[in-house]
Amino acid sequence: MLIDLSGRTALVTGSTQGIGLAIATGLARAGARVAVNGRDEARTEEAAGRLGAEVPGAQVVPVPGDLADERGAARVVDLLPDVDILINNLGIFESKPALEISDEEWRRYFEVNVLAAVRLTRAYLPGMRDRGWGRIQYIASDSAVVTPAEMIHYGMSKTALLAVSRGFAKEAAGSGVTVNSVIAGPTHTGGVEDFVYQLVDKDLPWEQAQRVFMREHRPQSLLQRLIEPEEIANMVVYLSSPPASATTGGAVRVDGGYVDSILP
Repeated sequence: MLIDLSGRTALVTGSTQGIGLAIATGLARAGARVAVNGRDEARTEEAAGRLGAEVPGAQVVPVPGDLADERGAARVVDLLPDVDILINNLGIFESKPALEISDEEWRRYFEVNVLAAVRLTRAYLPGMRDRGWGRIQYIASDSAVVTPAEMIHYGMSKTALLAVSRGFAKEAAGSGVTVNSVIAGPTHTGGVEDFVYQLVDKDLPWEQAQRVFMREHRPQSLLQRLIEPEEIANMVVYLSSPPASATTGGAVRVDGGYVDSILP
């Protein structure tokens, strides 16, 4: 399938590394003008430069700003007043015993993982509706459906994204704008490597540590390996495309068969 996003502007939040950077790269390869976002200005500009070098001819712009803060989000919108494709990828996670999660941490996870996406949707959805075309996606997680005992605050935030996505899809009904969430399974990123080593022997080589982690903590996976970020990006690029025009209000799985149900 040929996907051509020429003439479209995409904003990918939290895209200086990991899944976000892979998504930004995929969208750039499809011809979109891509805005790279991160909290740190220098890191954001460096990531945008690397992406531009990796995809010759790509239009890449850095839009730094802390989206968990109202002023930071407003700064991003000022730098990029209109987008055609909004990918709400920003998210934080960590392993912590349930009874040790403080009120402040609960609030932080909601602010970063949920409210940041809501703010940008409020900012950009009206313009998409006026133009009669747009794509909004929320990068959720298998943890939205299978709440992990070791990080229920993260699971809560990803479950909330499924509700947010479905609700905004109803708000966009009949407008030519589609709104979906993507349920990503256990994915290989630098942050996940750190997380894996919180749960398995730190002296194990990475390949062995990964196998132990999947066997002991994610045995439901049908892939029996971590997903690569580019595999998540492939689905996001498709959902951003004109051929995906009839897919909206959905929770689309790229989870390696981790969630043991037919619907998601």
